[in-house]
Order: sequence, then structure tokens, then C-alpha cells
Amino acid sequence: MWVLPVVWTVGLGLWGISRQGSVWRDEAATWQVARRSSAEICRMLENVDVVHGCYYLLMHVLFECFGAGTTTLRLPSVLATAVAAGCVAVIGQRLAGVWAGSAAGLAFGMLPAVQFYLQEGRPYALVAAGAGISTLLLVTVLQRRVHGLRWVAYGGTVVVMGLLNWLSLMILAAHLATLLWCRARREVWVRWTVASGVAVVCVLPLIVFSRSQAAQVSWIPPLTWHMLIGPAVLLVIGGVGALLDRPRPRRLSVAAVGLPLLAVPQLGLVTASLLQPLFLDRYVLYSLLGLALLIGVAVGAAVRAVGRRNVGASKWVLPVGVAVAMAALLPQSLAKRSPVSRVDDVMAIASDVRRTKETGDAVLFLPSARRDAKSVSPDAFAGLRDIALLESPAKSGTLKGVEASPEHIRAAMLRQKRILLMADAPAVARPVTAERDRMKAAVLKAHFRVVSDDQVRGRRLTVYERR
Repeated sequence: MWVLPVVWTVGLGLWGISRQGSVWRDEAATWQVARRSSAEICRMLENVDVVHGCYYLLMHVLFECFGAGTTTLRLPSVLATAVAAGCVAVIGQRLAGVWAGSAAGLAFGMLPAVQFYLQEGRPYALVAAGAGISTLLLVTVLQRRVHGLRWVAYGGTVVVMGLLNWLSLMILAAHLATLLWCRARREVWVRWTVASGVAVVCVLPLIVFSRSQAAQVSWIPPLTWHMLIGPAVLLVIGGVGALLDRPRPRRLSVAAVGLPLLAVPQLGLVTASLLQPLFLDRYVLYSLLGLALLIGVAVGAAVRAVGRRNVGASKWVLPVGVAVAMAALLPQSLAKRSPVSRVDDVMAIASDVRRTKETGDAVLFLPSARRDAKSVSPDAFAGLRDIALLESPAKSGTLKGVEASPEHIRAAMLRQKRILLMADAPAVARPVTAERDRMKAAVLKAHFRVVSDDQVRGRRLTVYERR
């Protein structure tokens, strides 16, 4: 049952996995951190990105074993998504039959949001795999009355999910809703409570410590009504699938598993975003497992409806449905595998630097976070003097390094004849607010003239010469 969805999802993931050699800013963070030593990574986590610490250490091991590259960067997400698809297929088959399971497993990899993060060098697909495994384990113990090691595996999987992204612990609330729906036995409640409690306790130190780094998500905009359109559409689609499953109380069904898995994380993230802006779909990517299950139920219902009239024709419902869905989603699928699908591309702008730089040039980054291009492609910046940098990202235990005081940077700028400025393209740039950045812009405007100004995939490279 799980083989076809797994192979299908791996195929979708390998299709255009390099994105023409592009790497965007979020993946650049993974790339540069994974190439540091374990000690440097641990030092960085004390200051920034502790929520992704386990993922960075995993990628560090993979980069050490297989080398840094776009395939090594993204293949873990491809394989993790395939695992999630396989789990969805098995759950759907157990609860609603072969057609529903096959359709759910195939549908998961085709969902637009899943296709986006299927080829992303970040931990969200790994969290989805954990959600699939933990949900399959829960369904197993509810169906077969098995205990022991499966509860240990359930708790351990939730711990791993929480360490990859602690917002994934909302899956426990979804599983709680499933247990309430099917009125689980007392012994199940006891074992689930213990496993869940232990998992939360294990992840709690990470949650507490990460709160000291909350400024990292300060850029996320406050929740607005138009942001709720997407979740509302997903819930409507899921609701239709649940109705087709004809849910009944005390019955373990796709609706009892899939609808809470879809709705609870989405609604939980909306609620959390009312307290602090956190609304990003990638934080609850794993909730789309529930949507895939409910889509599988809808396809299974269609197969049964056609089968009542023509048994032979019913066998074509799923293949035709997949073909139609792929054709309809093809423009989106191609777009998501294009370099322009992301905000920027640190590799493309590094190539421009390599072509533009001259002996004796200096380089500035505005804001300093744009130094990620140098961290990912240091050879492209060889020979350029980073005149604002006081301490490198690796030595300072940060992602963007530590820059000198505004006065020091100003003096260093005025000693240069040519400066290359790396910045965001106007279409994606945020207003300059930091004192250092305002000073950089002011000195360039007052004492330098623009020689060339190029933009490529969300980044801007401007060459200045002294007046």
C-alpha cells in the first residue's frame, strides 16, 4: 500500500531538485551553519536559532558525509515527505479502504504547499514525517490494542518533532481530539497521557530557552483577515471530505483522525498569532496530512459511486483523478521548481560579485544579514575586504557576524575608492532602520557615485566609486 505513494513522492521531489542551482536566504542559513564545526554550531545556538538546533546538527553530519550541495541540502526533505505520504496511505487504507489510502498518499505530495517544502533545505518536511509516523502509531494502538514499545515509539517521535519545531506539539491536541471522538478506552488514555506528558517535558527546556530569542520572529506581520482565507478554504475542503466519510461517534474513522489533524494545528496557530505574530503556513505544514486523508476519502467515495454503475470504470477514477490534478497543478509545480519561486537567490548574486569585483575593492552588506551570500559562496568574495565586519559569523556565534561601530565603518568607507554594496532588491527590501545601515546609505549617497546597479532574483549589487 505504501510503496506507490512513496515512489511517487520521491519522484516529485527529485524533479528539478537543484532549482537550477539556486539557494534562497532560509536555505542559506542551513547551508552556512551546516558547514561549521559542531562546537561552532552549539555556540551559535546559544545566541540564535536554537529552535533549529537539532536540524542543523543533522545537516552538519550529512554535509560532512556527502559534501555541501543542493541535493544534500534538499534530499532529506524529499525522503521525509515520502515517509509522510507512506504513512498517510497506510492510515487511509486501514480506515477507509485501498482506494482511499492510495488516493490520500498520492494526493499529499501533490498539494501545492507540500510541493514547495518538499524541496526545501529546512526542517518542516521532517516534522511532517514525524506527524505521519506518530499518527500511524496512534491509529495502530487504537485498532489493535497493542501497547509497550509502540507507546515508547509514539512518545519518542513526538519528542523529535518538538525538537525540530516545538510548534509541532500542537499535534498532541489533534490526537486528543481523536481520542475524544472515538471515546478511547481508559488504558489508552493513561498511556497516551504518560507518553504525551513525557514528550512535552523533554521539549520544555527548548521552549523556555527559545523564548529568549523571540526577536528572531519579530519580522512576521500581525494576523489579518485576509491571512485566514487559506486556512478557511482548507477547512472547507476537509469538512466536505469528513462528511463523505459519514463520521459516527465512538468510531475510529478517517474523519476522526484527519479532521482534527487538519483543523487543530491551523486553529492553534491562528490563536497563538493573536498573542504574538507567528502565522506562517510552514509551521503547520504537517496539518496537510489530515487534508490528504480527507481528500482520499472523497476519492474513495467517488470510486464506490462509479462502481455501483460500472465496476470496470471505477478502477479508472483514481488514475484519471491524479492525471487531471497533475495537469491542473502543472503551472504551479513548474513555478515552485523555478529559482524565482523564492524571495531571493544567494548563488546568483554571488556569480555577479565574481564577475564584477576588481582588485582592491571593498564590500558592504545592507542589512548585515545579506552577508549570507558570502558565507555560502566565500570563493566569490575572495579578495574583497569586508570593511564593516568586526567578527565573522562563525567566530561570533551568529548568522550574520558582528559589525564595527558606525563611526568605524564610516571612516573605513571614506578610505575606499570602490565599494560593492550587497542589498535586497527594492521589490523585497524592508525599510532601513538600524543605525549602522542608515549610516552606510548616507555615506554612499554623499561621497560616492553609482557605477553600476544590477538586480538578480531578489538581490541587488551596486558598485560605487568615490567622487
